[in-house]
Amino acid sequence: MQETLKPFFFDGPASLLVEWGGAARLGALMAEWFAQRNLLVVTDRFLHDTGLLEPAKTSLKAEGFTVTVFDAVVADPPEAVLMLAVEQARTAGCDIVLGLGGGSSMDIAKLVAVLLQNDQRLSSMYGIGNINGVRVPLAQVPTTAGTGSEMTNITILTTGEKTKMGIVAPQLYADRVLLDGALTLGLPPEQTAATGIDAMVHAIEAFTSRHHKNPLSDLFAREALRLLATHLVTACTDGANRPAREAMLLGAALAGKAFSNSPVAAVHALAYPLGGHFHLPHGLSNALMLGPVLRFNMMAAAPLYAELADVVLERGVGGEEARAAAFVAFMDDLMTRSGAPRRLRDCAVPEDSLPTLARDSMLQSRLLVNNPVEVTEEDALALYREAF
Repeated sequence: MQETLKPFFFDGPASLLVEWGGAARLGALMAEWFAQRNLLVVTDRFLHDTGLLEPAKTSLKAEGFTVTVFDAVVADPPEAVLMLAVEQARTAGCDIVLGLGGGSSMDIAKLVAVLLQNDQRLSSMYGIGNINGVRVPLAQVPTTAGTGSEMTNITILTTGEKTKMGIVAPQLYADRVLLDGALTLGLPPEQTAATGIDAMVHAIEAFTSRHHKNPLSDLFAREALRLLATHLVTACTDGANRPAREAMLLGAALAGKAFSNSPVAAVHALAYPLGGHFHLPHGLSNALMLGPVLRFNMMAAAPLYAELADVVLERGVGGEEARAAAFVAFMDDLMTRSGAPRRLRDCAVPEDSLPTLARDSMLQSRLLVNNPVEVTEEDALALYREAF
């Protein structure tokens, strides 16, 4: 008997353009999309110094934009970096924001756009749906195929010495998103692997999320996983392969659209303390924890893993449990073939830190509640030990 459709809500950025080389004509695009002309570009120093921004800046200036560049974004950005960006934007009189870079740059861009038009205290924004008012116009252009931040209504900030917190609100969705796969051509294999696996985690956790999973998020998650699983190794081993780069960037965006509506869970909850304590890149942290969490969740998520096996493997081979096990084995093998580190010990994480990591992971209640299986502190410690 067919189940009735449960009510669900699905949201995302207002508009998405996929165009190889589109960043070189970003000025014309932005001029078409927005009336404002005093632009803050949020990025990082590496991208700025390497000249990757130059074609976009030249194009923007040619269309009459005044361009201010904030390039002090770092991985796992702290609140202080955000406030520096806001101060620079206010001093320059910026009335529009562009995030151009990885997930951290796009996360900062979201909140700058909010704080330029909002005197609400940052501390009151943490959690879900706590932003009041509106923001200035916001566009996002990713340079990595991983976080999906360009498609989400989520920002993650480092709030203390070793802790992270999230802000989730509809105001954080971009007005316009440009996916230009050419911007990802210079991404090194290690970063390609880590960010690509990060995107796959988004798709898997969205598909298995306990709350808000829905037919549309499932649709985006499955197609994201298909694209990412098919092209990850090629993108890592042949970084100039245009079809692979385009597929990875689109897959990451689709996964972002999926998990912003059907939230991620224990893999991310256990990954955040690794970033906070040891400054491991977010994608790598997810890659390290994915295998243990997949196996842990098997008791509840096996039927869903079996469905995902049909996406990445020969369809319908074996029973449900066999296909679920085959999916987990496929993901383990894919991560190995991508060249990503597989063990915590390989990333200079000391064994005596595992209890602290387990304790800190329990602070991620916003994420843990979405996991198909309840995770206790004891469970978390066992998962870290398995990953070690």
